[in-house]
Amino acid sequence: MNSAPHLSAASTDARLTQLGLGAAALAGLYDAVDDATAAATLQAAWDAGVRYFDTAPFYGYTRSERRVGEFLADRPRDSFVLSTKVGRLMVPDANVKPGSDGWAAPLPFRPVYDYSYGGVRRSFEDSLQRLGLTQIDKLLVHDIGSLTHGDHHEFHWRALTDGGGLRALEELRNEGAVREIGLGVNEWEIAQVALNVAPLDCVLLAGRYTLLEQGSLDFLNHCAATGVNVIVGGPFNSGLLAGQAKYNYGAVPPEVMRHAQALEMTCAEFGVPLQAAALQFPLAHPAVSCVLAGMRSPEQVAANAGWMASAIPRELWLALRERGLIHIAAPLPGDAAEEDS
Repeated sequence: MNSAPHLSAASTDARLTQLGLGAAALAGLYDAVDDATAAATLQAAWDAGVRYFDTAPFYGYTRSERRVGEFLADRPRDSFVLSTKVGRLMVPDANVKPGSDGWAAPLPFRPVYDYSYGGVRRSFEDSLQRLGLTQIDKLLVHDIGSLTHGDHHEFHWRALTDGGGLRALEELRNEGAVREIGLGVNEWEIAQVALNVAPLDCVLLAGRYTLLEQGSLDFLNHCAATGVNVIVGGPFNSGLLAGQAKYNYGAVPPEVMRHAQALEMTCAEFGVPLQAAALQFPLAHPAVSCVLAGMRSPEQVAANAGWMASAIPRELWLALRERGLIHIAAPLPGDAAEEDS
């Protein structure tokens, strides 16, 4: 791997807002979102102070990038942080049907996995066209790992490593076309492996460090120690902590449901919405700079902004720890203040 100097992750971290908008929902994940509602949602997020937006070619089969790009077109380039992803090329296909990969109204493109040098470069250039930009703040390798690829993981991993995908990312960063490179994944294990072979700046980790589960705690501790920035996606675990019966985009196992219900009951004892605790908890870890939430309407933006701003008594966090509902070693909001007092 190329070891040339690169921009520090702090180059965009300083501009990250604690609450970011994940633009998969805006592209019609499960339910369609019309153009007017999508634009109003983005405007509501901007008005609420959100300045970090995450998208991907895969979302809505390019619909998300197009909507986000159109909204940001008239904003000063240094006033927001944007991430998009590589790993899938979007190939024109008139046979794409509603519901493909969960997208209610996908555009007529079919995703084809390509983590190679040429695939990464082409994906990046295609994204610039859709977004109307010449630079991306964070370019992330999307969904690499066995959770997505199963038995085909090794094939795609070799394309990313031996096939030059990581080299392409480093070149784009060194050229100044990308400020930071990293992964956007749902499993921390592959991110740990990737950090051992490439000088990545950041990891967008979805669903694996939340109020519901902290199995990735050691990985986050490693990131904090080595200066790798972590963005927590999926803070509601696919909606389970926001009142929806979904976990990891599917059915909820009984033991997971019982854990979520215990979290909700404890929060209720202290008069705290479960969603507020879910949004604020990950930010206590020193590796985490932002929590990324999916929003599909101005009303959802207002709700998320309100939960993020809610005052939460420290006694709640201590109760969750004492009852074994969160990892005993997980940092809690307010820990730093306690140490200073």
